[in-house]
Amino acid sequence: MAERTITVRPYVEGDLDGVLDLLRTALGETSLLRRTPELFAWKHQRNPFGPSILLVAECEERIAGLRALMRWDLVTVSGETLRCVRAVDTATHPDFQRLGIFRTLTMAAIDQATADGIDMVFNTPNPKSGAGYLSMGWVHVGDIGVMATPGRGVLRGRAKEDAPPDPVDYVSNPAPAQDLDVVDRPARGLRTPRRSDYLSWRFGEHPTVRYLRVDAGAATAVVRPNVRSGRRELVLSDVFGPSPARAVGAVIGRNRAAYLAGWFSAGSPERRAMVRRGVLPVPRMKTLSLVARPLRSLPVDVASLAAWDIASSDLELL
Repeated sequence: MAERTITVRPYVEGDLDGVLDLLRTALGETSLLRRTPELFAWKHQRNPFGPSILLVAECEERIAGLRALMRWDLVTVSGETLRCVRAVDTATHPDFQRLGIFRTLTMAAIDQATADGIDMVFNTPNPKSGAGYLSMGWVHVGDIGVMATPGRGVLRGRAKEDAPPDPVDYVSNPAPAQDLDVVDRPARGLRTPRRSDYLSWRFGEHPTVRYLRVDAGAATAVVRPNVRSGRRELVLSDVFGPSPARAVGAVIGRNRAAYLAGWFSAGSPERRAMVRRGVLPVPRMKTLSLVARPLRSLPVDVASLAAWDIASSDLELL
């Protein structure tokens, strides 16, 4: 059999249909995460931190692989902005497995990110690809767990997983998470800056997911309806304002799902608010592993999970 030649090149607009077919084949899709042109544009072209670094691998005149590095700023405790990228949408077509496409694309993307002045790459790989990242210089930062409490809908019947969740089944008097006029608190570690353009893009413009807001005085919680294993799950994505416990309490009072779940970094006011309201860490449950690769010397130990200031919204549905 002739040797199969892999060519790596930048993504161009004419690749869109082939790339979406690749993503559906290699990664699948759900009712909440359809691989649509709108989602691809939202993620990789309309991102307020800038357009993604996108590389494709071609083999036998077909798109065999995709490597996407999504731009993402982080601010430090001292206020310095780190220009980062997130390794997302990594896909190799099943017809072209075991040709080194994952590594080839990733290293090429790292070279481009370094040339662009990017400070760090971070992501939450699945167990299958995690070892591959570590072999290419990533470090394991830590495991992300889950905090949860039962909701009023815990005894309701199973939810359909093939249709978008109806907000009224999850929150009483649901309101869309639009026009969020909030002032972010100071960073306690590496934190996504909650700028107004980011808030609009992240919570108000996602093409396949409906985020909702729950207000409690000067505090606001952003939640996301979800279905997991046939149960209605309400995800606490983010909390803003001077009284996070009031916002968490308001969410619990209006929660119609089977349970409320979320995650915030240890020591954060949001995590303390969740514990105060009875939303507690689930023992020995790991949902994600955070890994990172600095591309230059950084003023913070990114290999320590204690150096990060994370909310559920920083991790989900990207």
